[in-house]
Amino acid sequence: MNKQIWNLPNVLTMARIAMVPFFVWALLADRAADGQPSYGAQRWIAVVLFLAAMYTDMLDGQIARKRNLITDFGKIADPIADKALTGAAMILLSILGDLPWWVTIVILVREWGITLMRLGVVRYGVMAASKGGKLKTVLQTAALFFLLLPFVANPLWHAVAMATMYAALAVTVVTGVDYVIKAAQLVRGSSRRGA
Repeated sequence: MNKQIWNLPNVLTMARIAMVPFFVWALLADRAADGQPSYGAQRWIAVVLFLAAMYTDMLDGQIARKRNLITDFGKIADPIADKALTGAAMILLSILGDLPWWVTIVILVREWGITLMRLGVVRYGVMAASKGGKLKTVLQTAALFFLLLPFVANPLWHAVAMATMYAALAVTVVTGVDYVIKAAQLVRGSSRRGA
């Protein structure tokens, strides 16, 4: 294997991917006899795993930039790890009834669609994450954290969590449109230069 893969940022990314099945187990195990969420100890385990995974996401990027350890593996694995964790959280929260399915579907279609589009236009140039994209990530993370907390059974807390999620949804859609426009400009600009 390429030694370049075995650096601290990439190991943290791999650890984040490895946490996803444990996170899924903890959230699914948090069910009462009637199948409804019990908001008990397993839910807290899911919260801790989610926070730990999101912390490694922040940490691996900081270390990679500071120590100049950015690798092709990291560029591919990091967004996959992010989408696996947030996607699993959204799907499971929808299964448990804490997040409407339509919200999950809109966000996941945008997330995976833009990821595939960015991979598709990479031969024309790299599309860096925008400030709006970073805000989207912060809002999604905050909303998922609020929804994962056992307090979400409280109607007031759930309303706060959903208000944050709707803000995340709006930024997600707007930045998705912005990425599509930028991708089209990138392809057009490259075609003109090649002509």
